[in-house]
Amino acid sequence: MITPSRRWQAPAKVNLTLHVLARRDDGLHELDSVVAFAGCGDWLRFEPGGGLSLTIEGPTAGAAGPLADNLVLRAARALAERASGIRLGRFHLRKNLPVAAGLGGGSSNAAAALRALAHENGIAADDERLWSAARAVGADVPACLAARACVMAGVGERLGPPLGAPPLFAVLANPGAPVATPAVFAKLGLDRGQSRSSAPPMRVGARLDRVSFLAALIDGRNDLEASAITIAPAIGDVLAALARTPGARFARMSGSGATCFALYEDRRSAAAAARAVRGANPSWWVRATALR
Repeated sequence: MITPSRRWQAPAKVNLTLHVLARRDDGLHELDSVVAFAGCGDWLRFEPGGGLSLTIEGPTAGAAGPLADNLVLRAARALAERASGIRLGRFHLRKNLPVAAGLGGGSSNAAAALRALAHENGIAADDERLWSAARAVGADVPACLAARACVMAGVGERLGPPLGAPPLFAVLANPGAPVATPAVFAKLGLDRGQSRSSAPPMRVGARLDRVSFLAALIDGRNDLEASAITIAPAIGDVLAALARTPGARFARMSGSGATCFALYEDRRSAAAAARAVRGANPSWWVRATALR
C-alpha cells in the first residue's frame, strides 16, 4: 500500500518591526521584532517512508541554492538526532517566494518539514525535541514553527505570547535584488558588546483591534532599512512605490530586505494597490495578502 503524501504550507514571515538593540559578545545581534505570517508562501509535500530526500520546483527554485544544504534536510536531520528512530521520507518543495528576500522562506520551509515529521511520528507540537531542532537549524525557525503574530526577541529564539492580532491587509513587493543578511548587519557597524543608542523598541499589546494595532506599528521601525538600501538601492524605489498607493498606512522593509510591505485598512485597497504596483513594475514580485 502506498502511503499518501500531504502538503504543508510554509508561509512568508514578515517583520512588521525590526529593532536592533545591540551586538552581543558572540557577534550575533540582539533583536526585538513584531512578526506576522502571510497567506502566501511555499508549499512542502511529504511522503513518508524510504530514505531522506528532497526535490525542488517552482518559479524561484533556481535560486534556492545547493540541495544538500537546504534547510528542509537540515531540519529533518536535526529532529532525527533528537528523536531517534523517527520515520523520515521524501520531501518535495515548491518555491514560490523570492530567495534571500527578508521573508524567512528557508526558515519557514524548515518549520514545515518539522511539522510534517511531527505529524507523521506522533510528536506533540509542544515537544521540546521539536523546538530544540528548530533552534539548531536557524534563529528564525522557532518563530516559523509557531507561525503566529508575536514579538520575537534575542537572536530570534525567544518568542512572546501570541498577539491575537486581527488580520492585516498588506502588499508585499520585491524588486528581484537578493540581499545577504550578514552584509546588511555589517553595515550597522556595531562592535561586539556594543549597544545602540536609538530609542527603545515600541511595544504592542495583545488583542488589539485593527486600528489600534496599525497605530502601534506605525510607531515602530526597521533598523536595517537604511543599511539595506545602501546595498540594494532598488529597495528605496519599492518603498516609494508602495507609499504612493492610495490607502497605504505606511511602507516598511521586512527583515534584511529586499522585500517591502505596505499595510491597508481593507482587502480591497490592498488588492488595488498590488495591481497598481505590479502594473508599473512588471519585473517585481508583488502579492496582496493578509497577515496573521
